[in-house]
Amino acid sequence: MSAADTTTTAKAPPPRPAPPPPAPGRPRARRTPATAGAPWLLLAPCLLVLLLVMGYPLVRLVTLSFQKFGQSQLWGFQPAESVGFDNFAGVLGDGEFWTVVLRTIVFAAGCVILTMVIGMLIALLLQRVSGWVRTLVHVALVASWGMPVIVATTVFKWLFDTDYGVLNALLSELPGVDLVGHNWFADGPQGLAVIMLLVVWGAVPFVVITLGAGLTQVPRELEEAARLDGAGSWGVLRYVTLPVLKPVLVMLTTLSVIWDMGVFPQVFVMRGGHPEPEFQILTTYSYDRAFVVNDYGQGSAIALITVLLLLGVVAVYMRQMLKIGDVE
Repeated sequence: MSAADTTTTAKAPPPRPAPPPPAPGRPRARRTPATAGAPWLLLAPCLLVLLLVMGYPLVRLVTLSFQKFGQSQLWGFQPAESVGFDNFAGVLGDGEFWTVVLRTIVFAAGCVILTMVIGMLIALLLQRVSGWVRTLVHVALVASWGMPVIVATTVFKWLFDTDYGVLNALLSELPGVDLVGHNWFADGPQGLAVIMLLVVWGAVPFVVITLGAGLTQVPRELEEAARLDGAGSWGVLRYVTLPVLKPVLVMLTTLSVIWDMGVFPQVFVMRGGHPEPEFQILTTYSYDRAFVVNDYGQGSAIALITVLLLLGVVAVYMRQMLKIGDVE
């Protein structure tokens, strides 16, 4: 027998079957005029309410800002007189207005920063406690959030009262501290700091609840992977948690800026309806110019400038959200 007879012949592998042809895709249903107009039909009641509630006041505000409108025009003794941009020129040329603008920006920035930092810390701490403790904290947050602003302001007035304030009595118990009879509203910075705490106290519950809902969407696998790679708590927060929460943080920050720029009852009630010059912010300044000085034209001009500033904040918010949408 030869070597050729004993050698086994190698068999070629069977050919692979060709992949099946892709299934034909389902044709997209074309939108008919009826289905295209359905969303607008559902939104129509809400848009109509917004138009009735906000449309007329906004149009009236713009109209008054270009008119000379005082007490005589209010009672009908004289007709309203168009003055063009004179009201805006008078407001923008007033040094007191720019002082109020700067004070409002500093006040709103402090409120927003404190609200976001405290809200984030509480939301993170609530992730590490038991379920019943989390439930109790949420109940307390909702109760404080639902408290009317006037009631909350009255409570803070009592806490910081000069003669009967609880805070003065408690702080005076500390060694070397004597705040008996201390007036927290003797100067603007201290008084605005107290009002800032009031605003933050009312805004933190919403931030905590919203961030708590957002933290449930952070993938635990990413956090565990970051810890395995050697990241500490700060590293996990910076590189995992915050990027996932970025859309929520942008939304909350924008809403906080809008709300804190528009603070009115806290300052107005805390100062007994007559805020001193060092306590004036844009909302109270516009109110005083319109209803105390009886210059409704300049008061409307100040209010319109405030609206334009807030629209700038909304524009920044929309730009950030569009960037986030492009990245995703």
